[in-house]
Amino acid sequence: MSSGDLEGVKMTMQAGDFASTIDHTYLKIHRSDAEVKRLCFEAAKHHFASVAVFPVAVPLAASMLKGTDVEVCVALGFHLGAYPPELKAFETEDAIKRGATEVDLVMNVAAAKAGQWDLLKEEFRLFRDAAGDAIAKIILETCLLTDDEKRKACEIAVEARLDYVKTSTGYKDGATVPDVKLMYDTVSPDLKVKASGGIRTLDDALAMIDAGASRLGTSAGVALIEAFNERFG
Repeated sequence: MSSGDLEGVKMTMQAGDFASTIDHTYLKIHRSDAEVKRLCFEAAKHHFASVAVFPVAVPLAASMLKGTDVEVCVALGFHLGAYPPELKAFETEDAIKRGATEVDLVMNVAAAKAGQWDLLKEEFRLFRDAAGDAIAKIILETCLLTDDEKRKACEIAVEARLDYVKTSTGYKDGATVPDVKLMYDTVSPDLKVKASGGIRTLDDALAMIDAGASRLGTSAGVALIEAFNERFG
């Protein structure tokens, strides 16, 4: 999709609207407090939706963002979600106690591949209960699933009353427009869709939004908002 084809996305979106789609992400192995602080400063400056960090960084991010309009999103279960639902629920509750207000949890991908849908129903139910009032996003890791498996996981997410279905961790392949459309068509209007992984250009971002994404997980948030202002400002 060309830049010209995406001009229509801007028609109902100002810079503030675009910024509020971005989960400003730092999920690198070599985490430093300086990087987390930078992430938080940038998110607060641009009014991004959230910062997305690993559990170890949640207390610092919560402290840095107190009094701002930026949420603290914790990434759990990375990157294939291969452990019991009870542990995921405990991890979710613990992260919220430490200051997380949104939770991105990787579902048990192996269970989906094995057709163990009852296990995923239990996992999603416990996740919803553990998240409470926090925003609950379940990560499908779409690059590893068939379209039928993606739809089934989305249907279970709707049944569990989660808030979002999310495409990817970004550790393998990232979001694609067809996957975002498939997920949106399956869960809308009950749930929202988060596209994540490989979103590095403004055209990437606008294509995902046009396909139905309400959130974008990306480490390129500053570059994206600058590009948006340059093109549409």
